[in-house]
Amino acid sequence: MTWDEAETAALIGRLVGASAEGEDRAVEAALRPKDLDEFIGQEKVREQLDLVLRAARARGATADHVLLSGAPGLGKTTLSMIIAAEMEAPLRITSGPAIQHAGDLAAILSSLQEGEVLFLDEIHRMSRPAEEMLYMAMEDFRVDVIVGKGPGATAIPLDLPPFTLVGATVRSGLLPPPLRDRFGFTAHMEFYEPTELERVIHRSARLLEVETTPEGAAEIAGRSRGTPRIANRLLRRVRDYAQVRVDGVVTREVASAALAVYEVDARGLDRLDRAVLGALLKLFGGGPVGLSTLAVAVGEERETVEEVAEPFLVREGLLARTPRGRVATPTAWEHFDLVPPRRDGPADGRGGPY
Repeated sequence: MTWDEAETAALIGRLVGASAEGEDRAVEAALRPKDLDEFIGQEKVREQLDLVLRAARARGATADHVLLSGAPGLGKTTLSMIIAAEMEAPLRITSGPAIQHAGDLAAILSSLQEGEVLFLDEIHRMSRPAEEMLYMAMEDFRVDVIVGKGPGATAIPLDLPPFTLVGATVRSGLLPPPLRDRFGFTAHMEFYEPTELERVIHRSARLLEVETTPEGAAEIAGRSRGTPRIANRLLRRVRDYAQVRVDGVVTREVASAALAVYEVDARGLDRLDRAVLGALLKLFGGGPVGLSTLAVAVGEERETVEEVAEPFLVREGLLARTPRGRVATPTAWEHFDLVPPRRDGPADGRGGPY
């Protein structure tokens, strides 16, 4: 292996992944906005949330419970930190999967301080007993702790200090209505426009002390799938490439070359996206094909294909879900420079051309 090949392999070894590790986590934390004025995008959510927080501060009360929904990477965790900062309150962070028993939740709630903000990520994955305990805690700031078992069990009421719950979920439809109704403010986070992501990238570049041209920022923004977290991650990888291969300045040409190394194409598709579409087009003639079959063809778990690749492919109009399975759209054939096979029948996903 030549030096250039070894260097390229090392770069590819830091491919954009589902989570950042080590230094990347610290950098991500440093790039988070600290207040609503710094927060870019989500204009309606920012305006509504600003009113909620200002009114609570004017009354000298804790803010209403907040439910944030939307795809990963759009800023739900960041907004929870901003809520705590704006209310000048401590922040406690936990997640739904970590609360498997009502006792787990009772332990967290009973240790809260007055006015504290409790951020509950993936709230839809909390266990049902804990969920039912949360109803009373949110509404009456009280929980009943069960001591003992069987006929001798006793419920001990425990009063809680007023607190603000910030729940985050990627699937608000999975929350039962009684839980959704207890949130005083609900907001849905939308995907970002490329112009908004350019502002995110310029801000992050200043914090990282990376010289970036407007064209370079636009190139990264166009491949960031409408998600600030991905935009920041791609910026860091392009920075690495620029520092190693060129003079450290992120131009359009440098960004394009760097993202080619990291296998992120001009439309934002990564290796998994192209593997799914490639299998659908080349192995199954564009579909329809079942999700399980498609997952086996690309060597991934069914849930990975469904939850990681498909949402973006559907949003980009490259893949469609039909009653008979997944179908490639004409845009997907075009993107891969392939010609779809001729079929007879109606264009409805039931055997005819899409």
